[in-house]
Amino acid sequence: MDTSATLRQALLTDREHTLTLIYHRTFPLVRRYVQQQGGSAQDAKDVFQDALVIFYEKAVAESFVLSSSVSTYLLGISRNLWRRELSRRQQLPATSLREEHTQEVAEEAEPGTDGREALAVLDYVERLGARCKDMLLAFYYFQQPLEQIAGALKYGSIRSATVQKFKCLERLRKSVRAAVAESVAH
Repeated sequence: MDTSATLRQALLTDREHTLTLIYHRTFPLVRRYVQQQGGSAQDAKDVFQDALVIFYEKAVAESFVLSSSVSTYLLGISRNLWRRELSRRQQLPATSLREEHTQEVAEEAEPGTDGREALAVLDYVERLGARCKDMLLAFYYFQQPLEQIAGALKYGSIRSATVQKFKCLERLRKSVRAAVAESVAH
């Protein structure tokens, strides 16, 4: 994959194989970078997946010119995405769920529950709606590949399924954060 045209052709003719090769060469670099910057292995996977989607969309465009190695280019995208994520995380209110807050939430829970259900993420997943629930459970709980999920949920492409998964995950994060912030404020 010496030139942009060769790379584009490889992605268009044998996308899965080409992306797998790129993944095996580049993901360890991204994982190391994200972990050195305070992230987890899962953070690295999320960042790299988003970077790979961005890279793929640019690489198959006729106007794309690759002036570095694929790994260097992807690492650059990943670094930018990770910096943006760190910035977003720093802007969130610093809240901790101390014992007293957990007790308050438990006291406000429905009679007959012990409070853990009030904080269960699955409750928040249920509130997202059937499509988001199906998407997130299939991907994270049942660990189904996005190709399978895209077909089962009738998305037009894997890219559409990836975008929808990201949107669902962001909605879930926002609702959990809001609930935690609300419980801490009371």
